[in-house]
Amino acid sequence: MFLTRSIGLLCDGLLSLLYPQSCAICGRSVEQRQLGVVCAECWDNTRLIANEDIVCWKCGVPSAGTIASEKREQVRCHRCIGDRFAAARACGAYEGALRASVLNLKREPNVPSRLLELLLKKHELTPLNGATRIVPVPLHPEREKARGFNQAAVVGRELARLTRLPLDETSLIRIVHSERHRAGMDAKGRRETVAEAFVVRHPRLIEKERVLLIDDVFTTGATVSSCASASLAAGAQEVFVLTIARTGWE
Repeated sequence: MFLTRSIGLLCDGLLSLLYPQSCAICGRSVEQRQLGVVCAECWDNTRLIANEDIVCWKCGVPSAGTIASEKREQVRCHRCIGDRFAAARACGAYEGALRASVLNLKREPNVPSRLLELLLKKHELTPLNGATRIVPVPLHPEREKARGFNQAAVVGRELARLTRLPLDETSLIRIVHSERHRAGMDAKGRRETVAEAFVVRHPRLIEKERVLLIDDVFTTGATVSSCASASLAAGAQEVFVLTIARTGWE
């Protein structure tokens, strides 16, 4: 393990020398390829959600104050009460290194090691570690054709490889091709945009499973809640959500 890591770091350093890359945020040199398009300092300045942070047990938004560890599951923000998923978690705020990583992922189907490490740590925590199947949030076929790939599926494949959970890219599909969320659209508008946008075409693969939905950004929860609703209607036992980043964090 040590030898493999040492060789990896050496190759990483050589690649950085041969093909230097500027940080997508500050312009400084990115020291290691495992950091993706952002330098170490900008990663350090990005707000991440630590495992010990107090969060709404359902939607994962950070909560101020302290609470005994045995009462963490009782923490609720009450804004997510109508969402159909059981629990959602994100690596951190949609800013800095996470935002730059998400934007780059929409252009290039590559997930840097630093980002995968953060996602894997979130998956290993209760209750997400109870998932039995990974399902990326699908794009409408027209949008996926235009982009060339589904960024959620790219992340899902990497997580499935690391966790050895089955990856299901076929059961959940998007049947409504809505316009992109307009700037300033409120939560109600976003929910109306994705209402009944998803269906499960292979219920047998979803039935009795604890589904882990994968997406890039958790905004209002409307998209993943709609996905969860379709999955539960098809017989899923529970639906969890894991995203790279989330908004709505003051």
